[in-house]
Amino acid sequence: MKLIVLDRDGVINQDSDAFVKNPDEWIALPGSLAGIARLSQAGYTVVVATNQSGLARGLFDMAMLNAIHAKLHRELGQAGGVIDSIFLCPHGPDDGCLCRKPLPGMYHDIARRYDADLAGVPAVGDSLRDLQAAAAAGCAPWLVLTGNGEKARQGTLPEGTRVARDLSAVADALLQDA
Repeated sequence: MKLIVLDRDGVINQDSDAFVKNPDEWIALPGSLAGIARLSQAGYTVVVATNQSGLARGLFDMAMLNAIHAKLHRELGQAGGVIDSIFLCPHGPDDGCLCRKPLPGMYHDIARRYDADLAGVPAVGDSLRDLQAAAAAGCAPWLVLTGNGEKARQGTLPEGTRVARDLSAVADALLQDA
């Protein structure tokens, strides 16, 4: 199985300091859905791993998050792509959970769900915590320069991190390397 793990906000859609709280605020980044579609059509199983502390903060509930994700699935389907599953951390930064990135808990859950070894599996994020979680789980981290990517690039990236302009460029590179 060819697996890829994507962060959501700042990678697939526009990020917001005020959080993406409803479907109207979920806006796909240029080229992201087409990139996912190319990966899907090339046989990749696309999985999302996303921190969603807005749930713990009371900014939205699971029904609203499901509506946001329904919009993501609908627009991606129109572009010819599929996300197989979305893993999320519903906890706040101070809740002490094991699933919130930069900890690798969500990635371990993905490995169990897909009975997969994550060694070398591409994992795309726009923040240092995305890359740290991916690297801790054995994934091959990719930094995109959308969202918080430019800021994250100024920090110390995990060894072997590849950098790309955006998710579409990651898809192009992976498909070219295949």
